[in-house]
Amino acid sequence: MGQVPALMPDVGHILDGIGFASYVWHLDTDALIWSENAAALFDGFDPGALAHGRAFAALVAPQPKLTRNDAIMASTKVDGGRGVPYIAEYALSLPGSNDAPVWVEDCGCWFAGPDGKPARAHGLIRIINERHSRETALEHLAQHDPLTGELNRNSLGEELEKNLNDVIRAKSSFAFVLVAIDHLARLNDAFGFSVADEVIHVIGQRLRARLRGCDVLGRFSGNKFGLLLKNCTPDDLDIATERFLACIRDEVVLTSSGAIAVTATIGGVIAPRHGQNVHDVMSRAHEALDQAKNRRRGSFMAWRPSVEREAARRTNVRTTAEIVSALNERRVVMAFEPVVHAATRSIAFHECLLRLRRDDGQIMLAPEIVPVAEKLGLIRLVDHRVLELVVNELANAPAIHLSLNISPDTTVDADWWRNLEAMLRNHPGVGERMIVEITETAEIQNLDDLRGFVSRVKDFGGRIAIDDFGAGFTSFRNLRRLGVDIVKIDGAFVQSIMQSEDDRIFVHTLLDMAQRLGLKTVAEWVQSEPAAQLLREWGCDYLQGKLIGLASIERPWSIDGNLADAAIASAG
Repeated sequence: MGQVPALMPDVGHILDGIGFASYVWHLDTDALIWSENAAALFDGFDPGALAHGRAFAALVAPQPKLTRNDAIMASTKVDGGRGVPYIAEYALSLPGSNDAPVWVEDCGCWFAGPDGKPARAHGLIRIINERHSRETALEHLAQHDPLTGELNRNSLGEELEKNLNDVIRAKSSFAFVLVAIDHLARLNDAFGFSVADEVIHVIGQRLRARLRGCDVLGRFSGNKFGLLLKNCTPDDLDIATERFLACIRDEVVLTSSGAIAVTATIGGVIAPRHGQNVHDVMSRAHEALDQAKNRRRGSFMAWRPSVEREAARRTNVRTTAEIVSALNERRVVMAFEPVVHAATRSIAFHECLLRLRRDDGQIMLAPEIVPVAEKLGLIRLVDHRVLELVVNELANAPAIHLSLNISPDTTVDADWWRNLEAMLRNHPGVGERMIVEITETAEIQNLDDLRGFVSRVKDFGGRIAIDDFGAGFTSFRNLRRLGVDIVKIDGAFVQSIMQSEDDRIFVHTLLDMAQRLGLKTVAEWVQSEPAAQLLREWGCDYLQGKLIGLASIERPWSIDGNLADAAIASAG
């Protein structure tokens, strides 16, 4: 005998078990017919409100979400005989109750009458309070900063775009302001990230307390808040930002590590006068913030049009395009400037100076290239190409010694190191003829990292020079700790030593200190024979500049056959 097939339980029991109630809605009579478990599902609701579509619709709380009536009556689909599916999510409120609304999911199919319009709907409904709470929490997290509870950057941008559209239509204005907590990194280092987070949270509360109800506050980035001040004129902006600065500056922040004094710097822009889109408004507020920081921390600056700034921006854009295309098309070249022994004037080495050959044949010099490349993040690519060119020159001319300049950021570039190691393995002996120059005008952020870089260069047999010494931040104590070999004295002090007593004293002092520390010295920008003689008397080891010879793209060792022999004899 075959097995007796299992009988399916009553459909009502199944729906009840999974939390659904079913209904049929006759749109012509407005009658709602429910499954037996509907009364238990909607416990506390007036049964009369469940009997008709209009009465049930009256229970729907005001909200932006789609209701059942919207899903059915606004549908543009055509019933082909099998019904048109719909799904909606909305909240129901008990009349006269202060309880939270009941959230429901309502889905089913509607069927058309003879006129093609909805005539009947078969549906299922269930309560989804827990799911709605989870989704609401996730939506809040997606739109708000978890530390401060304010809008995050994406949501702030959306509010900014909405207000731009509104004020353009209404021909009004608003201000967008960036408030940056000063020296937050120092707080992280001194007290830890948790205390810095406490500071950010408190500053956010202070700013919120000083905003009008119509204004918008969000966390723009780590130490920055973005404020959207509606109906704000330039005069209003000056008053408001002073209020923000004072609320941060005039009262210490009480943290778990004690009281901390905090200041902030503010940059702002009036829109749409000075910004017709979100990108321009945000970037110009940031420009104003940078200008305020450069002028004085703890101050405010509003963005104003600037002919000079726009010209510089166009130059940056043009130069960036030139650099990228030159790198891609191998139009980056080297110019070679001689450095000679002060005592004999024989060649010691050549400094390799960056040049860029444009499409029209014109040559761009390093001062036109390097600042833009550093500012826009292209210097890494430039330094990689310079390394290739210099190593190739050293490999092809075994008698020469060359120095190359690199950005301080390149000293911690692992890819640059891997390239150097590979090249030196392929060309034994090249490392001993290479000098790496690090510009002194950039502050040394991590002395240990730089000391590691110096040590690795020396392991290859190379030497380290600090370029433009005297113009920046490096002390003689750091030079000693780093173990550099050569100090190149900034030419701005050297070029006027015959005319300026202050420059003479300064250069003489630098040379004397370097000699005491056993460092070789190069005087840059040597202009005249009397200056060269004076530098030699003071003990300067090498000379470089107009008197010695200008940089040339032509390889001097390929022009003068005797130069290579002189380099062998004098370098070291």
